[in-house]
Amino acid sequence: MRPRRRETARAASAPSERTQRYRQLLNPFDPVRIFSADQVEAMHEAALGILERQGMRVLSPRGRGVFAAAGASVDEDTHMVRLERGLVEQALHTVPAEADLLARNPQRSCRVGGRHVVFAPVSGPPSVSDAAHGKHAGNLADYQDWVRASQAFDVIHVLGQMVEPQDTPIHERHLDTSYAQLTLGDKVPYFYCRGDGQLQDCFDMLRITQGIDVAQFRAAPHCYTIVNTNSPLQLDLPMTDGILYFAEHGQLVIITPFTLAGAMAPITIAGALTLAHAEALFGITLAQLVRPGAPVMYGSFTSNVDMKSGSPAFGTPEYAKAAFGAGQLARRIGVPWRCSSATAANAADAQAAYESQMSLWGALLGGCHFVLHAAGWLEGGLTASIEKFILDVEMLQMFAELFQPVAASAEEIGLDAVAEVGPGGHFFAAAHTMQRYRDAFYSPLVSDWRNYGAWTDGGAKTATERAGRLWHETLAAFQPPPLDAAVREELDAFVQRRRSEGGAPPVS
Repeated sequence: MRPRRRETARAASAPSERTQRYRQLLNPFDPVRIFSADQVEAMHEAALGILERQGMRVLSPRGRGVFAAAGASVDEDTHMVRLERGLVEQALHTVPAEADLLARNPQRSCRVGGRHVVFAPVSGPPSVSDAAHGKHAGNLADYQDWVRASQAFDVIHVLGQMVEPQDTPIHERHLDTSYAQLTLGDKVPYFYCRGDGQLQDCFDMLRITQGIDVAQFRAAPHCYTIVNTNSPLQLDLPMTDGILYFAEHGQLVIITPFTLAGAMAPITIAGALTLAHAEALFGITLAQLVRPGAPVMYGSFTSNVDMKSGSPAFGTPEYAKAAFGAGQLARRIGVPWRCSSATAANAADAQAAYESQMSLWGALLGGCHFVLHAAGWLEGGLTASIEKFILDVEMLQMFAELFQPVAASAEEIGLDAVAEVGPGGHFFAAAHTMQRYRDAFYSPLVSDWRNYGAWTDGGAKTATERAGRLWHETLAAFQPPPLDAAVREELDAFVQRRRSEGGAPPVS
């Protein structure tokens, strides 16, 4: 039986009613292709050539050591590492085509690859904004609220570093953010790569809450991270070591070059994608050298810049085209693919909406498996907007509904209803309608479908204003998922002990 729809857009607890529909999404559409098979092959070969002739600079001695041990050409004076194509191709053979992400709550586990789609919230902004209070530096209270909101909506499948809590010291911040994710949510958490010490704390905390030992933890991914290359052609110390640590422990690492055409990459879409492809291949190879079969994803984040100002532009036609092309390149090497929803808008306005939707069309029609920044991204990723989060959740739910199969049985076609109503009648009271009206159509969170008079009488609230209200109603109704008292006590003791020991300094 399909779950019943919400009766009103104001019910803050409504997301839980949509469980079966939104927790596991499959994209039924064949991916859009913007390049021919020959063009994709030419770009792939060009990327392999870049790695053979130029290589990448690797700032981590450990990373260079792994490459050297595998037979790569390593120059310790320049830190440049060059890879023969045979080494890359061997690594690609061991990458899992699909991977399960195991959550504390098994019903919150999700899968990447195939036709599966995972939506992740915005990650990493230093600031938070809302219409009532404007923009401010992110703090721990903000971060906790963002965990609550991400937990509350089923169409958000995993948690993340939704905002950077700058009121907590950097050597303890990972303890605070991990604690919030693990106690306020039961979805798959995200951990920053800021050094082995911090990651070990995060992994230990996760094992405590999930009640698993080291062997169980290493046997399957229970968390994920994002590793960005420093385009063009460089891997810094924390990102390289993050690949090593996540791969060694069997956790999902999403390796994502951040290439802006005309700035950090060639100005053409094909050129920018080829450079990004080379960098992704490099990181994927490193992960497989550490542990063949380690779960990795091919991350893409290629857009263009405003050539008048140099500012990044997102949600552009070029962004969507680059997404289509990145999906083709990811499928060429058989690796699950991550993309993003993004906008350069500075307010949760029409520009933010149409740029984000253009991004989502590029990602989802391109066959993306994991959409990062799917809800809340604003100001080119510098701000997490609460109104934008709710507006994006609405848009994600609409895409999720678009993915649902459409029945076309004789009962659905409804010839009896046509005969019952006859010429000049209406279908409101037809038996066919009465049997289906409660859940026949998508019921929106934010959209107001009343006529102008009724909308005006109701306060003439814009979608942005309604989104802000729903954010606060959702937080007010929030109940954290259950956590065994003994587990919480053990987790509290661990965090207290690590604080007393000085936490863990980040690696930079």
